[in-house]
Amino acid sequence: MSDRTTVRSLPATWRSRAKALRRYGVETPATALERCAEELDATLVERDQTTYSLVEASRESGYSADHLGRLVRDGKIPNAGRPGAPRIARTDLPRKAHVPAEPRLAEKRRSSEVSNAQIVQSIIDCIASFQYDP
Repeated sequence: MSDRTTVRSLPATWRSRAKALRRYGVETPATALERCAEELDATLVERDQTTYSLVEASRESGYSADHLGRLVRDGKIPNAGRPGAPRIARTDLPRKAHVPAEPRLAEKRRSSEVSNAQIVQSIIDCIASFQYDP
């Protein structure tokens, strides 16, 4: 995986790899990758429908809760909640430059733990290494 791989781009990457596996007659791992892509797509859609209180949105965005509240009151951000209890949909959340909406997987690595990218790559490598005797 490249350093620019994001969680959102993984389903397309997995589908592409599934297509490549099928060209070589490797059906079961290809199907597994496609199912993983479908599940991740569904998870991303669900996550995008998540709404945050102003305090939660502040932690996610890097902007203060007061600033976000003003943006909602001024109509610059749609209120996903109700009057007096505003909420901000994840998809409408502004982000400061240092708070990426989709961090690159390579940036998530910590030396003391295994990264998501390493886990995914390990699964893909394992599936791709299956030897099938026709």
